Amino acid sequence: MFFAFHIFAALLIYLSYKSFRGGIDYLNYFKQELAKPQSEFTPFATVIAPCKGMDEGLEQNLAVLIEQEYPAYEVIFVVDDEGDPAVPVIDEIVSRKDAKSQSVDDPGSGDPPLFRVVSSKLIVAPKAIGSSQKVENLREAVLHTDERSEVLVFVDSDARPARNWLRSLVAPLSDESIGAASGYRWFLSEKPTFASELRSAWNASIASALGPNVKSNFCWGGSTAIRRHTFERIGMRDKWRGTLSDDFAVTRTLSEAGLPIHFVPRALIPSIESCSMRECLEFTTRQMKITRVYMPHLWLLSFFGSGLFTSVMLSSILIAILSKQNNAPVWAAIATLVIVSIFSIGKAWLRSKAVGMVIPAASKQTFPQLTLWLLSPPLFLLNSILALVSRRMKWRGITYELV
Repeated sequence: MFFAFHIFAALLIYLSYKSFRGGIDYLNYFKQELAKPQSEFTPFATVIAPCKGMDEGLEQNLAVLIEQEYPAYEVIFVVDDEGDPAVPVIDEIVSRKDAKSQSVDDPGSGDPPLFRVVSSKLIVAPKAIGSSQKVENLREAVLHTDERSEVLVFVDSDARPARNWLRSLVAPLSDESIGAASGYRWFLSEKPTFASELRSAWNASIASALGPNVKSNFCWGGSTAIRRHTFERIGMRDKWRGTLSDDFAVTRTLSEAGLPIHFVPRALIPSIESCSMRECLEFTTRQMKITRVYMPHLWLLSFFGSGLFTSVMLSSILIAILSKQNNAPVWAAIATLVIVSIFSIGKAWLRSKAVGMVIPAASKQTFPQLTLWLLSPPLFLLNSILALVSRRMKWRGITYELV
């Protein structure tokens, strides 16, 4: 039994070291990308924002979409019901934009406009049949884009991008060999709770999976840009039919087409909302259920990795506490706990430092990030088990059965 423990402990230490090295690469990638000058590649773009219900801070989230520092673009808000609670908020934002000048200049400077929203509108999508409602909203929205649009950009209503988000996200597409450019979410809470910080730490481990390797990157539907020509060439609208996850479907289609995905650190977006433990578990389990269906190899890796971490760390604690002899297994258990903790805390610190360069408010989460890493793998393990026993999930008030 102790022989098996030593083997698995050594494997966990090795994987923890690899993760720590990945944290170094992650921070270096942020420094490299943030050092690049502002791009001048600004083709006409269409920003599509599917909405359903009242997200926390919805007005602030949507308002910034019409205040982007970008020469010419349009914003399409899309809902599935004219009576949706988000509609009055959207109407207010659209009317507020219409009341402003279409161009905002620095008086007397002679500089070009800081931003110019060519148009913003609200459309109502049909009720989904066989697809998630978000996917149906996106499939409808792309039919209403301006004919001048060269880039399609997708954003979630619970995300609050910075004003340079659109320009930064579109910039990598100047290279036509790039399939898509993507950011990711970072959970923040104005009134932090244990559940909110645990969800953020859980999500952070996924955020740091993105980086310089364009072949292993993935798209996040809350912050993704793709050339319109590419979108049409890969038949993405048709590929979305019958799917639940818009971003997993895009990632899989681009991979099949051999098109790389560029991760944009400046497109890392805060999602500012609190949650309860029930909501935390519901969110994390939903992500793993979707992963099991769309990327089963990632689900298996998560299952194995979280299972290895949980079993080895728990065994190490029990051996160190319960053993009555001061022998080799005890010292091996203590060494495992210390080494894995050092690498894990180091990875969390590197990740927090990188994210803080883009989202300064994330620096307030340093302590939770440096401590809650210990609970993230057990939560991943629970999520993976729940994803194994059920494919039923509830999302935005709608219950789905994944096939």
